[in-house]
Amino acid sequence: MMSGMDAGSLGLPGGRVFVVSGPSGAGKSSLCKALLETVPNLKGSVSYTTRPPRQGEVEGRDYHFVDTRTFQRLVEEGAFLEYSEVHGYLYGTLEREVRDRLQVGDLLLEVDCKGAANIKQHMKEACLVFVMPPSVEDLIARIRYRGPISEADLLRRMETARQEIQSLELYDYLVINDRFSDALECIRAIIIAGRCSAKDQIPRWKSKWLEECAALSSSEGSLLRRAP
Repeated sequence: MMSGMDAGSLGLPGGRVFVVSGPSGAGKSSLCKALLETVPNLKGSVSYTTRPPRQGEVEGRDYHFVDTRTFQRLVEEGAFLEYSEVHGYLYGTLEREVRDRLQVGDLLLEVDCKGAANIKQHMKEACLVFVMPPSVEDLIARIRYRGPISEADLLRRMETARQEIQSLELYDYLVINDRFSDALECIRAIIIAGRCSAKDQIPRWKSKWLEECAALSSSEGSLLRRAP
């Protein structure tokens, strides 16, 4: 779901958007945390959610934890760039936070597949990365490792995972999270490659170099007259 604010009209200079998605238990949250700690000039956006905090999660760092009434008020105000319901809880990315982060650097978003599709629809240059363990069996094991879970809840998560896997073609990159360190390096490489994209770099560097070429023939300040 998108807010009343058209994400394509944000008009934000410079910053790139990298989106990480994957089924529950794929390891995307841990990967995003490590990326934010190790990749320079990469900022995260703290999502809003109606689900209760998990052990170790901190308000304002991992999520903004709000009640359903507060979340719905933000929806009505058109505050979210995207929002969706996952496993009975609401999650949303605040448009204002996206605007602020992109003013100072690149942005890393961890959203579900529906949110990723909405972002891609309105921000064509966004880079989408899907994270998945090598097998569904591994995915189930990781979910169980988090703590006790009912069979009904597990089945619901697996159905959601199946639906998310069906959306793979939407993504620009697929990262298999078998070994955490390898998956982390893969996404780091994707971010570096995105920053080197000719499409993004050309507007900045082309004008600079053409101005320098023009200076070669100017009557003053010629680059050719400068001492080595």
